[in-house]
Amino acid sequence: MEKLFGTDGVRGVAGTFPLDENTIRTIGRSLATRMAAKLGRPPRLVTGRDTRESGEWIERAFYSGAAVADAVCQSAGVLTTPGIAFLTREFDFDAGVVISASHNPFEDNGIKIFAPSGKKIEESAERLIERDVAAAGEEASELPSSELDRSDEARFQDAYLDYLAGQFPALSLAGKKIVADCANGAASEFAPKLLTRLGAEVITINDRPDGRNINSNCGSLHLEGLQAKVVESKADLGVGFDGDADRSLFVDESGNLVDGDATLWILARFFEDVGELVDHTVVATVMSNIGLEIAFRSRNIKLIRTAVGDKYVLEELLRSGTSLGGEQSGHIIIPKKSLVGDGMMTMLFVLEMMCENQRSLSELVAGFTRYPQTLVNVKVAEKRPFESIPAIAEVVRSIETELDGTGRLLLRYSGTENLARVMIEGKDQAAIEDQARRVADVIRGSIS
Repeated sequence: MEKLFGTDGVRGVAGTFPLDENTIRTIGRSLATRMAAKLGRPPRLVTGRDTRESGEWIERAFYSGAAVADAVCQSAGVLTTPGIAFLTREFDFDAGVVISASHNPFEDNGIKIFAPSGKKIEESAERLIERDVAAAGEEASELPSSELDRSDEARFQDAYLDYLAGQFPALSLAGKKIVADCANGAASEFAPKLLTRLGAEVITINDRPDGRNINSNCGSLHLEGLQAKVVESKADLGVGFDGDADRSLFVDESGNLVDGDATLWILARFFEDVGELVDHTVVATVMSNIGLEIAFRSRNIKLIRTAVGDKYVLEELLRSGTSLGGEQSGHIIIPKKSLVGDGMMTMLFVLEMMCENQRSLSELVAGFTRYPQTLVNVKVAEKRPFESIPAIAEVVRSIETELDGTGRLLLRYSGTENLARVMIEGKDQAAIEDQARRVADVIRGSIS
């Protein structure tokens, strides 16, 4: 049985397995059939998509499969991933289905399935769908095509914007000039509407999706244009989204990048000041910069690190009961608001801090210094545990002694290639590059 679901749902090139029409129909049929058996009635599903040209036919294919179990499906049209998660909860749907490949290029697409809680469906449910896909023949191609029920599309979209604005009732952005890079994705219509509604002067770039330009040299992966526009227009800040707007990165008034680590630094202090930073703890991943850990240490804030992926951040947030977590990529999760990262929600939190404290974004970032980082990839013949090889264990201990709490060494294997990745952060670029070479040399001599 092939594993289809990764940490962020099913993803691949649109039109090829597992995102060919037959497989998508089977996924829709499997989800709806198994939910109907569990619920004792036909399930209610809400679907939405980003702006990729493949999104609508994938959504229709999913509908035709779900119709086998008499599922009631309603489309929210083009909407952000957190928007669909909100609708699932707010309108008592049994599941929310997002057609998106997030920050990937337009050729890719994906299917993410949310429970009403806002969490992605359980892995056990994913395995059952995978089993149904493995057992399916060509019968899915015989299913009749379904049209999308768009009757409540406008109501759903308005409800999501009302929800976001309603979470910040005292926030007025009058006098603020904001540049929004919408990545030609799902935020293209919503971010400008939201910011304008709150009184901001909005300059929008990359907000004209054509089905193929999503994430193309724009948005949170390519911030150069946003940085230039902020400086040119003398804006107070810039915000860049990815294709489905579950993450956001920022640019300060001078054009400097404010990444997810810096955003966690800003929000952690805000939560701490209002007594809402549970256990004085923040959750981040192993990729967050050592500078964040050192900055938190200065405020007696504990940092818990997880594996890379918002799925693992959320798992730790729920396990530990903490109130804030996220990734360097700008995916921020605030469980009391949503179990899904929401780029526009994060943006409003940052703007609220700026307004309440009457400070610029650069002033809010003060106290956090991003340390230099170097990464070396080493080809290996096999992926043996690093700690089981004495020479590697010894050089790791030596480097960690040299770093002495002011730097960090991370060793890991690539998930897709026979590569060992050596990442070191520290105060001095030349020193960490030398340290990384020393570790890489030992790895080459041991397992290459």
